[in-house]
Amino acid sequence: MSGAKRGGGLLVAGTTSDAGKSVVTAGICRWLARQGVKVAPFKAQNMSLNSFVTLEGAEIGRAQAMQAQAARVEPTALMNPVLLKPGGDRSSQVVLLGKPVGEMSARGFFGEAGGSGEAGPAAQPQSGAVSPGKALRGGRQEQLLGVVTDCLEQLRGTYDAVICEGAGSPAEINLRRTDIVNMGIARAARFPVVVVGDIDRGGVFASFFGTTALLSPQDQELIAGYLVNKFRGDVSLLEPGMEMLRGLTGRATYGVLPFRHGLGIDEEDGLRVSLRGAVRESVVAPPVGEDVLRVAVCAVPLMSNFTDVDALAAEPGVVVRFVDRAEELADADLVVVPGTRGTVKALAWLRERGLADALARRAAEGRPVLGICGGFQALGERIEDDVESRAGEVEALGLLPVRVRFEREKTLARPTGTALGETVTGYEIHHGVAEVLGGEPFLDGCRVGAVWGTHWHGSLESDGYRRAFLREVAAAAGRRFVPSPDTSFAALREEQLDLLGDLIEEHADTDALLRLIEGGAPAGLPFLPPGAP
Repeated sequence: MSGAKRGGGLLVAGTTSDAGKSVVTAGICRWLARQGVKVAPFKAQNMSLNSFVTLEGAEIGRAQAMQAQAARVEPTALMNPVLLKPGGDRSSQVVLLGKPVGEMSARGFFGEAGGSGEAGPAAQPQSGAVSPGKALRGGRQEQLLGVVTDCLEQLRGTYDAVICEGAGSPAEINLRRTDIVNMGIARAARFPVVVVGDIDRGGVFASFFGTTALLSPQDQELIAGYLVNKFRGDVSLLEPGMEMLRGLTGRATYGVLPFRHGLGIDEEDGLRVSLRGAVRESVVAPPVGEDVLRVAVCAVPLMSNFTDVDALAAEPGVVVRFVDRAEELADADLVVVPGTRGTVKALAWLRERGLADALARRAAEGRPVLGICGGFQALGERIEDDVESRAGEVEALGLLPVRVRFEREKTLARPTGTALGETVTGYEIHHGVAEVLGGEPFLDGCRVGAVWGTHWHGSLESDGYRRAFLREVAAAAGRRFVPSPDTSFAALREEQLDLLGDLIEEHADTDALLRLIEGGAPAGLPFLPPGAP
């Protein structure tokens, strides 16, 4: 494949959201990378509050950054050209080619009749043939198709293969006209499509058939077949169904992936600690010391980059849970106030639920609290916000000597520093600019007593610093907890990605997948009526 002038590719679609598209895409990327194939991930449009900053200073979805790691390449803005960051039920910040260009309503973005979109003051032309502000002011998602296809073509010119991830379902017939992430991009690139179905939810055969039958003849030409995900039991019991599905659709099933706990890569939306699976079902390794350490994460509205606590969950003896009641802080050794896309809204939520008072009591008692990004801002004295909530001046919790002013220009950075005698790396994604008026310096934020605050996401992935921080927490909490001396978060993440590659290599028809990537969808695939309305 390396001799090809233009790389091949594949679109991984799904019958539903959370069918396993992100995991399968990462698994295929890792499998191909093992074979010596130069491969890149791609998702034309992502909706997520979990994002990452690339070395070029671009903001993309964390799932695509992790898929790039699976592919063993550096993530870039080309891999996720459109990122939507919800700011409420009906509007999102639009991040185009790694930079925010304004807020837009769902109606405006998808271009429904009567919808309106507003690019806002932040919209500025980017380099290249398209003006993002102009595209947004047009209020039409399909106007971005040229942007995303150009990004895909650039990747195809650099890599042997590009593995694309779809969004939701390709059979969302109300959105097909403006689709740029499922069949829209597949049609533009002439990429074959494999549809992933979550059999753990039930109804997978009906979902495969119905998804295909609701597509137009032109779209159906690219639906090469199916991939069953999260299967439990004896595969031989499933084989008659797969044969009947092939008879009905003329399409093969390219594999049956078994159910595995804790295989979620960095999440787009769901409340999971990636290295542990579902938080309340997590398996915690025995502690090295005599005690466990309990971490409570406040589940604030519009919570963003809650993957920050993955590194804590990776530590033996650390129990992480998300909470929304003041009573749940009582037995916590550490409370984390995480990032949020709505700091002012999060402040109101903390007060309404009594969590603000509980945090103040903890601070007075010298019990550890960590605020990250929006959580750090909430712990300060005052917030001036004419950008995110447009609420003006708002009183914050007053636990740290910090005043925050929201600017229209978003800070996107990859800082490096030191804390507690250890080297720390992280990344920053925020509109709020913090003026630190006192306290002990801490990762460009500050510390007062047992209350820490920083804008840095990802800092806890630095192993030496994480251990030092947990020792401080344990001492303040009076716990005989000892951090593991050899836990490497980076190594655990690599192990997880290797497991995803193993799933593809051992349970999918990799020869057939390779033929699809190199040669496209099989010719003569039958049309399933009724087709698209």
